[in-house]
Amino acid sequence: MITPELIEAERPYLLRYALAQLRDRQAADEVVQETLLAALESRKSFVGKSAPRTWLTSILRFKLIDAVRRQSREVPLESFEDTLDDADVDALFDASGHWQHAIREWTGPEQELVAKQFWEVFERCAQVMPRRTAMAFVMREVIGMEIADICNNLGITATNCSVLLYRARMSLRECLEIRWLGGGAA
Repeated sequence: MITPELIEAERPYLLRYALAQLRDRQAADEVVQETLLAALESRKSFVGKSAPRTWLTSILRFKLIDAVRRQSREVPLESFEDTLDDADVDALFDASGHWQHAIREWTGPEQELVAKQFWEVFERCAQVMPRRTAMAFVMREVIGMEIADICNNLGITATNCSVLLYRARMSLRECLEIRWLGGGAA
């Protein structure tokens, strides 16, 4: 069984890993804290099929994805107010006072639930992939990194990266067909 002390001992490693991905000390601290809390809450489910560091790193990867997703959705209110003046606001509307561009439809609770369930299945599917394969896929498709940046982060060639992405897509396709589209038990 994994102990709280063992989990805490991995904090420096997890912080370095998060800092390399986020490049923001405060955000990295927050993500590592969430990771350690999640690990402590689910430590009884750790069966020892992998090293504790590997298990913690996989939890951290998904916390990083959530953090990047949150950052892309959030706009600091202060920076928005500082850059917004009357001319900018007027440009949003036409002469009759209607929006220049249609506002996208907001999703309701049902769509949010489906999206949440999808990401839970996606995370489970990514956990069965080899670590580097999942990392390459997340960096490219979720975070939106360029191939060259992925290669630098993982220390691989562009050809190797392409192979990893192909394998990830095929693995994800198979897993989603089974777990999400109902081809088998979840």
